[in-house]
Order: sequence, then structure tokens, then C-alpha cells
Amino acid sequence: MRLERRRVIAGAAGLAIPGFAPVARAEMDGRAMYGLIGRMTATTGQRDVLTAILLEGLGRMPGCLSYVVAHDPADAETIWVTEVWTDEAAHRASLQVPEVRDAMRKAMPLIATFGDAQVTTPVGGVGLEAVRSPA
Repeated sequence: MRLERRRVIAGAAGLAIPGFAPVARAEMDGRAMYGLIGRMTATTGQRDVLTAILLEGLGRMPGCLSYVVAHDPADAETIWVTEVWTDEAAHRASLQVPEVRDAMRKAMPLIATFGDAQVTTPVGGVGLEAVRSPA
């Protein structure tokens, strides 16, 4: 198990640090995780409907470690989606899951534009403790 310096110092001193949550460094059997951050703009007045579609059937995405849909507070039509997957293959495979294909079919008419998607290599964080490799 990898120890974070802040955690060791806080633990050694017996301190509780307000606002500090333990952060895990995650890796899947030596493979890097696969992440995506994307932005889409809903057609006028359809952001809430599009959001509901994006949040349907999330338990049916094997290999998905995190899937967060967020509204942009500065733009009433913009949605951000942040995803973490065990690997890129799991993400690609999810696009063939019937529930995901159905959600994409429903969502497409409600999407005015897609922003550039950013591929990332997640290295850990709150909520990814369960995927941490054993020491």
C-alpha cells in the first residue's frame, strides 16, 4: 500500500484535518486507468431531460469506476461528463451495451453540440479506493 505524506503526518500526530479526505492512488493490475472529460450543450431548454437520460442505467457499465454528470453553473445548457474506466477497452465495450445504446439514441436529438473530449490517465482519488492494487 502506498502511503501519502499528508496521511502519515496527520496519523502520526493524531490530527483530524478539516476538509481532508483520504486519497487513494489507483492502478488496475499494473495497467493505467482510462479517463474522459467531455462537454456537451443541450438544445435549448432540454438540459434536465438530457441529464436524466445520461443518468439512466448506470449500473450496467462493466469496467466503469466513476461516471459523473454535472451541470455548468455558467451556462444553462452545458453538461460536463467525467468518466473513469478500468481501461480503454472497457469504455469501448460499454458502447455496445444495449442500455447505453438506447440512452445514446434518446440523447442524440437533445444534443446541440459536443465540446472537445479530453482523454486522461486517472492516477487515483476519493472513491477509487476499491480499485487500488494490493501492496
